[in-house]
Amino acid sequence: MRRRAGLILAAAAAALFGPLFVLRRLGPLDFWWWMSLNVVLLIGLGAILDRRYLPALRADLRTRIGRKVALGVVSAVALYGVFWVGNEGARSLLPFAGSGIESVYGFKTGASLIRVVLLMVFLIGPGEELFWRAFLQRRAMERFGAVPGFLAVAALYALVHAATGNAMLVLAAAVCGLFWGAIYLRTRSVLLVAVSHTLWDLAVFILFPLR
Repeated sequence: MRRRAGLILAAAAAALFGPLFVLRRLGPLDFWWWMSLNVVLLIGLGAILDRRYLPALRADLRTRIGRKVALGVVSAVALYGVFWVGNEGARSLLPFAGSGIESVYGFKTGASLIRVVLLMVFLIGPGEELFWRAFLQRRAMERFGAVPGFLAVAALYALVHAATGNAMLVLAAAVCGLFWGAIYLRTRSVLLVAVSHTLWDLAVFILFPLR
């Protein structure tokens, strides 16, 4: 079971996130609560199935914390810049880009702004990196090799969004998966990518939306 933990949780991620992005609601849970619970569940299962998971996270927090946080901030700004340029170009060149981008911002409809921000900062932003990079990519790189493992997880990260049929969302997920995956490949620091992901989420969804 533990040897197959990566494959098991990769399948679980596809099963959990695919319907989430399509349905956006599960009974009383809106997208943000559902997303948060999925992330917590996957991290918890990862900790149970992989005894090296939590020690690796603790080790990351013991060295160069300030440098990792600073690089996380810089990388978040850089990624936002990539998306700003991409947004301008896509809206000019692709007829469907505008509606696709607006659909992504529709995830916020009906949700309390304060709740969305708190869930982004304390669960969704760092939690996604704790699962996708610190658990899944780490194991994929160990099993398949550094670059193939990184590319496989980046592809899965994009594919879980494909069920929406929103090409712009899939493209955005592909860019993010490659960006954060490459940083993790280079640094092996989940703290760095967690800071980057969380700040980018806040910038693109809350502070400076690309609309």
